[in-house]
Amino acid sequence: MEDELLAIQQLYPQVYHACHARHARSRATNRFRVSERDQALLAHLSLRHAQKPSDLAPHLGVGLPTLSEALKRLERAGYVERVRSGSDRRALPVQLTAAGAEALRGTSVLDDVRLARALEHLTPRERRAAVEGLGLLARGCREMQRVERAR
Repeated sequence: MEDELLAIQQLYPQVYHACHARHARSRATNRFRVSERDQALLAHLSLRHAQKPSDLAPHLGVGLPTLSEALKRLERAGYVERVRSGSDRRALPVQLTAAGAEALRGTSVLDDVRLARALEHLTPRERRAAVEGLGLLARGCREMQRVERAR
């Protein structure tokens, strides 16, 4: 169930980020030293697939220089890593590390214990369907933001 927990904690913040008002979260108030913006960035990264910062910046509504600074800070903390692309030596896609996944889970808007309890009431197949459904919703939210930015 660990994969499903992490998947939901990655996907739901994407929905939250797209659909709810921001609230202040200080980097100093959590043991991971992760701000709300850092947490949203971590939520958009994967343990398995690297993503180009140039694709991520517009989605998060920040400039590439701002994103680059955040990624440098998160990389120093061990939460993200840059992966060399075989086809393009200049591109430095970024992905979540195990420590980054722990920081994401520790700062998520979703409580681990309560989320695990809720998932216990579902079969493994239903848990997978829930994650897939949230993924579809997150994709819709990302597309909605892309269209809004294009206007």
